Amino acid sequence: MLRYLPLLLLFSSCLSLQSDEQKAEAAEKAVLARHDELMAQMDQLYELRQQLQKTPPADTVAAGRQRRALLAADAGMMAWMHQYHRPADTTKVERRLTYYASQQQYIDSVGHLFRTSLDSARLLVKTGSR
Repeated sequence: MLRYLPLLLLFSSCLSLQSDEQKAEAAEKAVLARHDELMAQMDQLYELRQQLQKTPPADTVAAGRQRRALLAADAGMMAWMHQYHRPADTTKVERRLTYYASQQQYIDSVGHLFRTSLDSARLLVKTGSR
């Protein structure tokens, strides 16, 4: 039994490397899935900006503020996409996991910009069209 101990240790270390690798892959997929989810809302940003411009509500200051918020959400997404670079497969797993965690925070903050700007703009368009 002791004769197989080194082989067992080697096998178990390979499994833990594999699971770390799987964690990195899952982290990357989560970041990219959030990106894809937000990209699906880009048309809404554009449409609301156009609506605010075409039919100005009674409060033009608020409309301008909402258009700028929508532009900021758009710019946040563009900035994220320009700075995102997938780490090389040769990069240590710990570093990749750290990178993906920071990218998840970044894209989540962009998501917050999307949500708040879209919700506020929709509300303004809805109340302005009455």
